Amino acid sequence: MSTKITVIGAGNVGATCANVLAMRNVSSEIVLLDVKQGISEGKSIDIMQSAALLGINTRIKGVTDDYQATAGSDVVIITSGIPRKPGMTREELIGVNAGIVKSVVESVLAHTPAPIIIVVSNPMDTMCYLTTKISGLPRHKVLGLGGALDSARFKYYLSKALNVNLNMIEATVIGGHGDTTMVPLVSLATCKGVPVTSLLSKEILDEVVASTKVGGATLTGLLGTSAWYAPGAAAAMMAEAILKDHQSIIPCGVLVEGEYGQNDLAIGVPVLLGKNGWEKIIDFPLTAAEKEAFIASADATRKVNQVLETIKF
Repeated sequence: MSTKITVIGAGNVGATCANVLAMRNVSSEIVLLDVKQGISEGKSIDIMQSAALLGINTRIKGVTDDYQATAGSDVVIITSGIPRKPGMTREELIGVNAGIVKSVVESVLAHTPAPIIIVVSNPMDTMCYLTTKISGLPRHKVLGLGGALDSARFKYYLSKALNVNLNMIEATVIGGHGDTTMVPLVSLATCKGVPVTSLLSKEILDEVVASTKVGGATLTGLLGTSAWYAPGAAAAMMAEAILKDHQSIIPCGVLVEGEYGQNDLAIGVPVLLGKNGWEKIIDFPLTAAEKEAFIASADATRKVNQVLETIKF
């Protein structure tokens, strides 16, 4: 079956996402769009030439600010916005990125009325909330990247502590996609089915959690800009789970309506991903401490969302 994915923003994250999608043959067609002349065109040609070497069948087209080319997209991945710079909080990005995301969403919907939208732009939870509200789409058609990426980082630090292949780790992060708001679920993390709490001391697990929470900031400090390989791959994985109807449980930012005790808030929770977007929110058992941390995360995320009320679009 012919499918189409549009990636908005051909920067490091968007181009990486398009490349991963192509290498995994997720979709028959990918449109890579950017506002800067030549960037998306050049990167799409580069990816296509690598596809020629690897026997990939995906067709990739790069366009400059031409939303007509996005018509008929099944999934739209929004990476647009300025990246987080060293010392900059995700909250500080709101003023600029909210305007960018609003414009992108309106332009996409003018040509494709009901796509599934994956939001990568930071601050991700707030941009996911904004997208859900302004798009008018059913909430199951809008997802934020955060939980998928943060869980990958949690698995990485657990694998380092255990000195095992990270694919042996099962671990989940819920809550806001922020250095102080994410909630790594230590109680549910396992290595080949064995709880990590029986394999690592509390002190080491505390260090793993702390490293996970500042995972993005750590990379920003090293790179001088936001990370891109893992964020791009995480967005591509989410799109693949949707288009191939994997029925995978992946933590994503979604609008909750009573689930996990919260309302009118986009925040990371475990969801079942399939052909309709996120199809069900999964109720994971949390410890009392994890519940308390999630409530604090929700309160902090809601406070950030209040900044949207002060923005004049």
